[in-house]
Amino acid sequence: MTEGWMQIVTLIIANFSVVWWFRKESREDWKMIHQELKEFKDIVRIEMKDFHERLLEIEKNRSK
Repeated sequence: MTEGWMQIVTLIIANFSVVWWFRKESREDWKMIHQELKEFKDIVRIEMKDFHERLLEIEKNRSK
């Protein structure tokens, strides 16, 4: 009986460890994705600002 219970406990601990490890990896992936999205949004915002500034300059020169 003792050997059977040790196998069950070992199986439960192993499953818990695998689930915990996958959750940890998943959180790290989400953090990385969130950071990449933030950087992408910042880049797009800068490009849009630059585009609109150039467009305003073109419009000013055109109206002269």
